[in-house]
Amino acid sequence: MSTVFKQQKSKRDKAEGIVEKSKDDTPVFRNKQRVLLLSSRGITSRHRHLLTDLGDLLPHAKKDAKLDSKSKLHIINELAELNNCNNCIFFEVRKRQDLYMWLSKTPNGPSVKFHIQNIHTMEELKMTGNCLKGSRHILSFDKNFESSPHWQLMKELFTQVFGIPKTARRIKPFVDHILSFSIVDNRVWFRNYQITEKPLEHRSATDTTDLTLVEIGPRFVMNPIRVFDGSFGGQTAFENPEFVSPNVARANIRNAKAGRYKSRMEAIAKKDEKLKEAEMPEDPLSENNVFA
Repeated sequence: MSTVFKQQKSKRDKAEGIVEKSKDDTPVFRNKQRVLLLSSRGITSRHRHLLTDLGDLLPHAKKDAKLDSKSKLHIINELAELNNCNNCIFFEVRKRQDLYMWLSKTPNGPSVKFHIQNIHTMEELKMTGNCLKGSRHILSFDKNFESSPHWQLMKELFTQVFGIPKTARRIKPFVDHILSFSIVDNRVWFRNYQITEKPLEHRSATDTTDLTLVEIGPRFVMNPIRVFDGSFGGQTAFENPEFVSPNVARANIRNAKAGRYKSRMEAIAKKDEKLKEAEMPEDPLSENNVFA
């Protein structure tokens, strides 16, 4: 029985990053975050390029095949365990046009579901910024992340998912770009900047530093929908009351167009009715009646 307990305890410590003990018998924490990247069926080329860009920014990530089912998302927890990953980024595509991104801490949660908007990949932007593939980055967060508990939870989740451990295998020993997370209009805006030196001709005498930021890409906006206490499900810890489903937004646009068409048809019908009412009765002394 003690052997089983020790095995389970070692598995739990390994998942939490506690892999060894120091000389004074205190546990030593090591950041061993690994991220699983995968998408659902029906993903478009733009969404696939965005997933590839995120994979290039995260050298500690592992890619997996497309997931066939969109209703049984708990299967992703088993896939993450098979790939030895404790975080997951899942792209869920609906109607081949709406992209939803799940950020989850597998297998126990929490997880956040976002609606991705304003997607621009690296190939589309063609910015002048550049960084070494596999290098580490600095995470920059807006001060508004400390304003409410759900933003604080998202900040911690972003830190664990996008933060690259210094002990990862495929990283390069350089820090040359910044991932920026900013809150504007209750949405999280993602940007990627290169850290570079200013040219000599652009420096002024009042500059306190010779460093500047040049955007690399990709860029997108994350609109939070719900925060769950479990991984890919569970009780709802937070729900965004301002979120409007893309289906509802498209239905409102169609209804507005239909309303304009209906009002135009009604105006034409009223015009025809007025013309009929304005017609004068036939004169009995007209040429057609006299010489008939």
